[in-house]
Amino acid sequence: MATQHLDAAADRELSELVACTLNETNLKTQRERWINLGENFGIARHETPDGLRLTFKDHPAVAAELEALVQVENDCCSWAAWTVERSEDGALVMAARSQGEGIATLHGMFTKEATPWTSSSEC
Repeated sequence: MATQHLDAAADRELSELVACTLNETNLKTQRERWINLGENFGIARHETPDGLRLTFKDHPAVAAELEALVQVENDCCSWAAWTVERSEDGALVMAARSQGEGIATLHGMFTKEATPWTSSSEC
């Protein structure tokens, strides 16, 4: 019985770790910003072994918005490491990396239903 208690406590801790701390209003705003950026400048969505990569057209305004979005994600979803990088061809890339349950959570984010990116498991 103690094992079940520990397992339940570990599950609760993991659930708390892989969660967003934004309130409903801020979460809606953040989601709308991601969708707007993706609809206008999104190129591709790639699931990786440790997370997710979203590729965007290179433009200074896109880079600024992407940096702002990633800063919020690093604060509210600190269970993953969110960065803005450049691909070899110069495109902007949002890379989110995590471990364990965080990887599956990232794979479930920014899906075709919620954003315009096409899904791909290649890098």
